[in-house]
Amino acid sequence: MLTSVCRDPGTFAALGPVWTRLHHRCPAATPFQTHAWLYSWWRSYGVPGRLRLVLVWRGPELAGAAPLTLAHRPYPVLLPLGGTITDYTDVLVDALADAGGEVTAALAAGVRRAARGAVVDLREVRAGAAAEALYDRWRGPKRRLPDSMCLELPGLPMDGLIARVGSSRGQRIRSSLRKLEAAGVVERDVPAAEAPAAVANMLRLHLLQWRDRGVNPEHERPRFAEHLTRATQLMVASGDAVITEFGLDGEVVAANLTVLGPGLAGGYLYGAEPGLRRTKLDLTTLLMRHGVRQAAGGGRTALSLLRGAEPYKSHWRPDPRANQRLLLAGGPAAPLLLLRYGLARGRTAAGASPRLRDWRDRLRSVRSWRDRLPAARPRRGPVSP
Repeated sequence: MLTSVCRDPGTFAALGPVWTRLHHRCPAATPFQTHAWLYSWWRSYGVPGRLRLVLVWRGPELAGAAPLTLAHRPYPVLLPLGGTITDYTDVLVDALADAGGEVTAALAAGVRRAARGAVVDLREVRAGAAAEALYDRWRGPKRRLPDSMCLELPGLPMDGLIARVGSSRGQRIRSSLRKLEAAGVVERDVPAAEAPAAVANMLRLHLLQWRDRGVNPEHERPRFAEHLTRATQLMVASGDAVITEFGLDGEVVAANLTVLGPGLAGGYLYGAEPGLRRTKLDLTTLLMRHGVRQAAGGGRTALSLLRGAEPYKSHWRPDPRANQRLLLAGGPAAPLLLLRYGLARGRTAAGASPRLRDWRDRLRSVRSWRDRLPAARPRRGPVSP
């Protein structure tokens, strides 16, 4: 086995075929570890000179990969490619080639060499990910923390999910499903050739839907649209994603992007016409019906609602699945690791404080009220100094 560190984006681009074959040999990998997602993210978000791909080769085939990027804030840190717009990060390890743990050990040694004096901070690691084995094999200082909360449902047919929520809530869901059928909502999966236009329309609907309710600022930025368009077209073509448009009376009233893996389907982003609320059609039930078809219909064991514990998700009684944050370092970087670990624990404790949550909620309320105020009229005449 040969271990190397790739710093050249051109070489990263050329790794597409072998990366894809490795991804298919990693049962725990999610769609966010596909070459299409990661390389597209690098093109839109990567900083020149900061790419660090740790690669383990067995002859001409990749047996392991750790997609990382170097950051300085204010000390050197190796972070996973994908950044904050990626719900799950991981390393890739060929499950068959790693029967004795040799690939994971080689990958851990390669990451350690690539890190040198940097801390390795693996965020948003899903339970059961290959990065857990790398953490176990790590020789040096390491710490584990909880990260974002994800919610997950079993990959059951709709009747099975309704049975989980109880009779009263189940009756409301069945009523919503009947209304969707009666209204004649049509679902259409968009082919790869039409994906760019469909993504643009989905983002338009998404921004319209959340305009008065605090849209994620990143979703408004051109780099996000550029990345999502490029990655989605490739992922739809390879079967790693599906973008679905929902039509009513001949008009597209909603659109949804679902990422697909062997074991899960996850709703990544959606948008809907604000006027859809007035039709009394339940958007959440519409999206869940679609997600169930992608999960149970595709033989997947999980329907992931991805990050966030929004109240509407709780109606379906999903199971909480906390992501993990894995901190690793070589000996010289041990003090930096302990510093980063301490700061992260402090932020977690502060975020759990009832008093801090109360002040944060008040601040959000004030901002929401302020944003609804009409724009001030311009003054007439000269303005006094």
